[in-house]
Amino acid sequence: MSFTQQAPAFGNPYIEDRLLRSLLRRVLPKPVLDDFEPQLAELGERVAHDFHPAQLEDRRSEPVLVPMDPWGNRIDRIDHTRFWRRGPEIAARHGLVATGYDKALGQHARTCQFGLVYLFSATSEFYSCPLAMTDGAARCLIDSGNERLQERALPHLLSRDPATFWTSGQWMTETTGGSDVSGTETIAEKDDKGRWRLYGRKWFTSAVDCDMALTLARPQGGGAGSDGLALFYLEPRRPDGRYRQIRIDRLKDKLGTRKLPTAELQLEGAPAELVGETRHGVRLITPMLNVTRLWNSIAAMSLLRKGVALARDYANRRVVFGMPLAEQPLHIETLAGLQAELEAGFHLSFFAAELLGRVETGNADELTQNLLRLITPIVKLNTAKQAVSGLSEVCECFGGAGYVEDTGIPTLLRDAQVLPIWEGTTNVLAIDVLRVLRQVGGLQPWLTALRVLTSQVSTPELVEPVKQVRETATAAAEWMVQHSKSNDALTAGARGLAYTLGRTLALALLARHADWSLRAEHDPRPLAAVRQFARHGVMRLHTPGQGEAKMLATDIFA
Repeated sequence: MSFTQQAPAFGNPYIEDRLLRSLLRRVLPKPVLDDFEPQLAELGERVAHDFHPAQLEDRRSEPVLVPMDPWGNRIDRIDHTRFWRRGPEIAARHGLVATGYDKALGQHARTCQFGLVYLFSATSEFYSCPLAMTDGAARCLIDSGNERLQERALPHLLSRDPATFWTSGQWMTETTGGSDVSGTETIAEKDDKGRWRLYGRKWFTSAVDCDMALTLARPQGGGAGSDGLALFYLEPRRPDGRYRQIRIDRLKDKLGTRKLPTAELQLEGAPAELVGETRHGVRLITPMLNVTRLWNSIAAMSLLRKGVALARDYANRRVVFGMPLAEQPLHIETLAGLQAELEAGFHLSFFAAELLGRVETGNADELTQNLLRLITPIVKLNTAKQAVSGLSEVCECFGGAGYVEDTGIPTLLRDAQVLPIWEGTTNVLAIDVLRVLRQVGGLQPWLTALRVLTSQVSTPELVEPVKQVRETATAAAEWMVQHSKSNDALTAGARGLAYTLGRTLALALLARHADWSLRAEHDPRPLAAVRQFARHGVMRLHTPGQGEAKMLATDIFA
């Protein structure tokens, strides 16, 4: 009989995840962890033995737009995949949104919530996308102070009952652009009854069949630019499921996240309500963007973690040149590099989650609030890139099988490619970092965080990584001073700066956790991750060569 290769097995991602379990033991009070851990284990069991195999079996299905019923009536119904139809039950039952607002968990609510999201996201067919926007909408409405809309929507957005649970959309992107909303063409007009009506085209709308949405529009007669935009709340569908003056033109044909229906739609007088005033809508929606960026980071690490786990299991099953891949020195080094990047991005993401929990519960001083503002775009852009490059390597770990769709491996990479694009591309976020630096007084929040983290490290084996953190911090501060007088040079080098700030903070976080792990759990693996990640390097600063860069970018020789 011919040889048949064993497929990799995917186990309970909580029980088998050293990273998450160790982090929670360090950051959560023991009574909180003891009470919450069964929920994590239960979700992990469903992910491994229900969600994962069901999605492999149904991998070819995609959502379908049904624009008309048999009699020619416009219905714009979206027929979802089997797993997406289960989404509300899964989200509500496991509290994937509600846990983040559980007052009994206090400042640890976000850490607990994102523990669940980390387990779920990679095996969610990107149902985590509307959940991210649902979470962001809840935070946005809470911060808005609009009591009427809070009373209307929050009980649904934070419901643990599938029958009453709502998802929210975030309808911002138009043909004029996504990150730069100043060109938004959607217009808001009042009808003869004084109710706002929206008219315009939204070009890239995920969660199109949501129960509510937040969107930007320009009130008629309002000012130009982003300051003239207002934030509106709408409930897109009637009780019978038909849309309220909204027409779906088509679903997007995307590289990845193909189970997630993303639509082009027309607002043809859709009824809406103002969330705040008729100006400064971008300011009002910012809390939503900050929350969804963190979901993006957790999703990145969830996808990378799944890929690495499958590659590691496969390495024990695949025999080449007379021995398992898991015993081949070069393959061992490859897997170790992937694991180190995963651990760095993981600790970076959950550090941001910890800060968010402290800020939202009023347990953060101004320096901590500024640190969260600064690192949110940094964490998102770093982890997104780590996921894409890491999952490309994961595909290689499987050889030809990593390029064959029915193994499920290519889907991980295709889905990950959305992460550096959604909620701001790498360049957009790098410029956002410069903007925040100007608002918070420069690198001080970041430098203070590094000092606090490295002061907690006393293990002799970690002297060199701590030294690397401190030397890079000095170099970053000097780079800022050197380029502060040239906006072009500062902007051109913003990506390298953002990478450096993120990777240096990640190394400090890894060192802090490794020190704790050696003392509290006698586990040397986090120390090995620190050393491996340090060898990859954290310095990405460079002095831009504007003349040469422009010549290469235009590729024109006169």
